[in-house]
Amino acid sequence: MTEFWLISAPGQKTTQQTWESCKARCEEFSLIYKFNLPDLKVGTLDTLVGLSDELGKLDTQVEGNVKKLANYFMDVLEEKQDKVMENLQVNDMYPEQYLTKFSWHKEKYPIHLPLKKISEIISVQVSKIDSDLKSKATIYNTIKNNLQSLERKETGSLLTRNLASIAKKEHFVLGSEYLQTLLVVVPRSLSQDWMTTYEKLTDMIVPKSSQLVIEDNEHSIYSVTMFKKVVDEFKHHAREKKFVVRDFVWDDSAIIASKEQLSKLAQDKKKQFGPLVRWLRVNFGELFIAWTHVKALRVFVESVLRYGLPVNFQAMILQPNKGKIRKLRDALDNLYAYLDGNQANISNDQVDIPGLVMAQHEYFSYVYLNMKINLFDR
Repeated sequence: MTEFWLISAPGQKTTQQTWESCKARCEEFSLIYKFNLPDLKVGTLDTLVGLSDELGKLDTQVEGNVKKLANYFMDVLEEKQDKVMENLQVNDMYPEQYLTKFSWHKEKYPIHLPLKKISEIISVQVSKIDSDLKSKATIYNTIKNNLQSLERKETGSLLTRNLASIAKKEHFVLGSEYLQTLLVVVPRSLSQDWMTTYEKLTDMIVPKSSQLVIEDNEHSIYSVTMFKKVVDEFKHHAREKKFVVRDFVWDDSAIIASKEQLSKLAQDKKKQFGPLVRWLRVNFGELFIAWTHVKALRVFVESVLRYGLPVNFQAMILQPNKGKIRKLRDALDNLYAYLDGNQANISNDQVDIPGLVMAQHEYFSYVYLNMKINLFDR
């Protein structure tokens, strides 16, 4: 996880001076970057107050979608996080790089539009990606799960393994009006017991008809032939001896269909995999871009509400050094302590506007948002 602090402070003589003051005070405890915002349309204070709450909810939604897509990407690639991260890039940069080099995407989010309209564009875009992800994931997961189910039957316990890939035609008496061949799973420890007792489990067993078909460390499968009229009775007595009769009838067309189904699912998964990976790569970038722009909107809105008009503040990104979070917080608190007693450019009637203070767990004298790039839940 990489943690970033998005903050803003009012311009001193110039916003450059604000930047230099913060950098001088904090660079011992943090990497610090300018978070350059364009000249956005402010609108009315009432609109900003309502938008502040909406953007907070949108922020949470987009972050959730970013993580959902990243986690699903890991499921699709079936790789560890470091390998997956190589594919999670934004404009050919890792997410952290993109954030620290942030530049407003004017083509996607035109700055001549009202802030609420930009927020709506982002919301629609994110919802569309989420809907498409659900659709694509449903198709791919269905194929993948069906394939895994068949593969498990090809390699699992002999109690559940697909018999079509094990049995051979010569193990069966076929085309008989009266006789039927069964396949019976026998614990390895009871193999000798099977050979000495199977002919006695019921009448009308074909003598010496049992053949070993396959065995593993735990079980063996034997064939045995009997008259059809005693099959049910044989199954009952076999269960009492801990011998399990598998439901299987030799059928040439069914055997071929079973093998073709496995091959087709493997081909279908391969056919879906490439386009899905490309779509995930592209749309991770799209979601992350949307997320950073929501953060940018929030910084702008909260800064105008906090510091007033005309717009005059410097936004910055801080990446705290390991073990220096407390010292960085203290440095910022000391640097901007004066804002608590003298909030620049805010008149008395503005201070009492409901929702003016950001709805977050902690209050600081400067605008503060946290952005944790923690993409994986596991």
